[in-house]
Amino acid sequence: MTIRRVITASLVAATAFLSVLSYTTVANAGGVLKIAREQDSTTFDPIFTILAPDIWVLNQFYSKLVRDNADATDVIPDLAESWQVSPDGKTYTFNLRSAVFSDGTPVKSSDVVFSLKRVRDAEQSIMAGLYTVMTDVHAPDDETVVITLSSAAPSFMSTLAMFASAIVPEHAVEAAGEDFGQNPIGSGPFILKEWKRGNKVVLEKNSNYWEEGLPKLDGIEWIYAPNDNTRMLKLTAGEVDAATFVPWNQIRQLQDNPKTQVQIDKSTRMDHILINHNNAPLDNKAVRQALNMAIDQDAIVEKVTFGFGVKANSFFPLDGMYYNKNNPNYSYDPEKAKAILADEGVTNLELDFVIVSGDSAHEQTAVLVKAQCAKAGITVNIVKMEGGQQWDALVAGEYDLGMMWWVNDVSDPDQKAQFVVSGDEENRSYYTNYKNPEVTKLVNEAALELDPDKRKQMYYKIQSIAKDDVHWIDLYYSPFRNASLTSVTGFIQNPLGRYMLTTADKQ
Repeated sequence: MTIRRVITASLVAATAFLSVLSYTTVANAGGVLKIAREQDSTTFDPIFTILAPDIWVLNQFYSKLVRDNADATDVIPDLAESWQVSPDGKTYTFNLRSAVFSDGTPVKSSDVVFSLKRVRDAEQSIMAGLYTVMTDVHAPDDETVVITLSSAAPSFMSTLAMFASAIVPEHAVEAAGEDFGQNPIGSGPFILKEWKRGNKVVLEKNSNYWEEGLPKLDGIEWIYAPNDNTRMLKLTAGEVDAATFVPWNQIRQLQDNPKTQVQIDKSTRMDHILINHNNAPLDNKAVRQALNMAIDQDAIVEKVTFGFGVKANSFFPLDGMYYNKNNPNYSYDPEKAKAILADEGVTNLELDFVIVSGDSAHEQTAVLVKAQCAKAGITVNIVKMEGGQQWDALVAGEYDLGMMWWVNDVSDPDQKAQFVVSGDEENRSYYTNYKNPEVTKLVNEAALELDPDKRKQMYYKIQSIAKDDVHWIDLYYSPFRNASLTSVTGFIQNPLGRYMLTTADKQ
């Protein structure tokens, strides 16, 4: 990833001019955008979540030092107007712009220091491992932050653009303690106005947001509607302006409706089946390999995604940085799977498959997996749960198999490798409890490797070993699929999943 060492005054001026111009042309627009979504939030504290419904909302009311651009190809300024990197790549100096938190207090460099140390050091900070490379974070004055790394890290700027790096006000966190995630304060384009659990999250425009003319909307309502059909009915009836996660089998129908439009956006999403390695006999690699062979990926991609998905062969996103298109995959072979289980002395294997009720893709996949595994002598019990309940079960390790998906939060592969296969004690390899010392070593070394070719080969090896170990079962890569009324503009997700609502509008 290219690191912007100095942001020129002309670029900043040009950006400001375009923002003002854009705002002028839509001055009579705005309003509240109502979005029906499939899952409720659990917390808005950026260091204690990895759940997409949390992240995609909290991204709207937090700022960071830097952020990813619209197509997630580069890092651009956010609270930091500019920055410089020392020749050895170990010291970063950030120059802050003038900004205020939603409670009216100014954003100071001490808040940045507090936030970054908090994500690195706080107990149960989920992404803490990505920040241990920071050996020192200090503020020589109120407008400057200096970060020193233990060694040059090619992924560091990308990490700072991640949701976990959100800058929070020190005074508010210390006053609220564990309750901060329920009543957050940020400096982003929107402010959290109301959160009715199981119902909706209401955001309102931050009139003190630093980016002139933005946001265009007056507010956003995220309305909880877990059933796929319910969300689409609300949209077509005009009860909401937009809806997330369009069911695969309704995409064509909504595209043909003159009142609605479907956004098929490039993504880093992949769907997969988590395996709990703590539950015997799933702690046996041969058994996991047999399970993988018992599942027909091609049939799932064809019947569930209606041709919009692409068969996955790696936990790296399709065409992402260091993705290996030639990573070996398993072929569907229920007879061989049955023979392997017999060789391992495993009989009458019975597994609980935890899915989200009302999610058509989950339910269709589960029915197919159940039928496919039966041919290999494996009994799969489908356990349906509400979205938040299913997530809690996965985190607690109360499952055998679990349907889940992942979207990268940064373009660099370090985050996903660290979270999914490194064996970190906090996230337990995405709660699968997978741990391979060779993979752990490679993940840590690749994070700091400056030679792109050497780094690439490390990540290729990580993908190969993880596949052989069956850390989870890859299913398919898929684009983001959202829909909105034709009166809505700019309702898109960038490849990292961020809804670009700062510039969205409705007529």
